[in-house]
Amino acid sequence: MLEMNALCLVLAYVFLSLLMLTVLIRLALPRLIKIGAIGAASLFYVVVFFSTQGLLGWSAPVGVPARFQVLWTRIVEPNVIQGEAGAIHLWLEELDAANLPTGEPRAYRLPYTANLARRVSKAQKEIEKGNLQGGRAEFFGTGASQSVPAGPLQTGAPPGGDPSGGGLFDPAFLGGQSRNVDLVPLPKPALPPKDMP
Repeated sequence: MLEMNALCLVLAYVFLSLLMLTVLIRLALPRLIKIGAIGAASLFYVVVFFSTQGLLGWSAPVGVPARFQVLWTRIVEPNVIQGEAGAIHLWLEELDAANLPTGEPRAYRLPYTANLARRVSKAQKEIEKGNLQGGRAEFFGTGASQSVPAGPLQTGAPPGGDPSGGGLFDPAFLGGQSRNVDLVPLPKPALPPKDMP
């Protein structure tokens, strides 16, 4: 059902773009305006492509929440022969300050690094033993979780659990994947005290 909705959404953009191009051909507008309109319509194809990834249930290549519970993981090792860089898929549920769930579970995709793969593998073994695992994400160069980068990015290593090497124009940074993912045993929720009668 979601795949059909995504296909219909893309087809709707194609139809509207073709309609706009047909109208633009007939209008007596400067060529620069026509080129700009065509460029804007093409840009929306890219926006629709990335927006529909979340609808289809794929692991989204976006930044993980600041605090989360790890529900399950999957590590895809790099394959040099086939030219695949590998990936780490995390199924996470966002947590509030009291370690209570605040949203629905979502699948995230992080670039593969050996360091992150070791930590995720260890967390997965703990989950299989029945020990809840949580985590937090911090931007590099900061000491606390934040929604925007507050300090300079470190260079020299790949993103996804190691310092980012691409700076502000690194696609992984733009997607929020250059956050340091720290996996730890999940503390119990901080519930308010019960009133005793």
